[in-house]
Amino acid sequence: MSHLIELKNAYKIYNPGENEVRALDGVDLEIDSGDFVAIVGHSGSGKSTLMNMLGLLDVVTSGTYILNGKDVSDMDDDELSRIRNLEIGFIFQGFNLIPSLTAQGNVELPLIYRGMKAEQRHELSQAALKRVGLEKRMDHLPSQMSGGQQQRVMIAAALAAEPDLLVADEPTTALDVTTQKEILDLVARVAGARRMAVLLITHNLGLVARYSDFVNVMYAGEIVEHGPVPDVLAHPRHPYTQGLLAAVPRLDARKDAPLRSIKGTVPPPTAWPAGCAFHPRCPKARASCASPAFTICPYMKEETAISTADLL
Repeated sequence: MSHLIELKNAYKIYNPGENEVRALDGVDLEIDSGDFVAIVGHSGSGKSTLMNMLGLLDVVTSGTYILNGKDVSDMDDDELSRIRNLEIGFIFQGFNLIPSLTAQGNVELPLIYRGMKAEQRHELSQAALKRVGLEKRMDHLPSQMSGGQQQRVMIAAALAAEPDLLVADEPTTALDVTTQKEILDLVARVAGARRMAVLLITHNLGLVARYSDFVNVMYAGEIVEHGPVPDVLAHPRHPYTQGLLAAVPRLDARKDAPLRSIKGTVPPPTAWPAGCAFHPRCPKARASCASPAFTICPYMKEETAISTADLL
């Protein structure tokens, strides 16, 4: 069975040459219809670049990207725009609503770009707003709605044409905890009912644990660990994943207990270290980890994974 998304050995290099930035460094990823997939990692890890690749907002420098059975790696801007409008929906960190348009007008805007006739646009936009609980707010301007309601309009706009892939980039960052839950409950329910794949870009491991089926952990332009959420969060293998989970504050910790962090700093993307990019910060690094011939973290190959309980 073919996957909805197949990304193979993908590189994204900016400013090729002496000062090149290797934003993606040989990334492989597969996503099936109906999957809820999270991407986590430090700032500058490549999360946003990967999101742009998968959302057809940018193209790979090298490698292959197959979307819905089509190789989109070398398509021109017009072809990418056409496929993006038909098959991909976006929910961004900011609300990005047109202030002068009503809720319904904002939802209809992407449908206009798809070339839909007015009658069909009205029908789909009203159904989408009803689906997100805003049937009584269709004529309201963004300034007349709360932050949570504005984000619901964004979700309605993203889901109105029922795309195959929904890309959600930190969709709840500006919202309170209660509204965060309401928004992601809504996304999960609607996407699940329609077998829509969801790509969630987030730094919130609590949201990953609650909503995602699979998680991909990024460091320095690479996916260093991936798998089903229960496996990765309960038994992380890669030392970076272990450090990331150990740094999450615990409700049962002593009040005077210091917060844990990963030692060292992330290297700049213009100077990723040879071998494993994490090895200068890794408490378990071996000599082979710094070798240019390095291919995979030795702890990812070992039979036993560490338990999260052992990290705390």
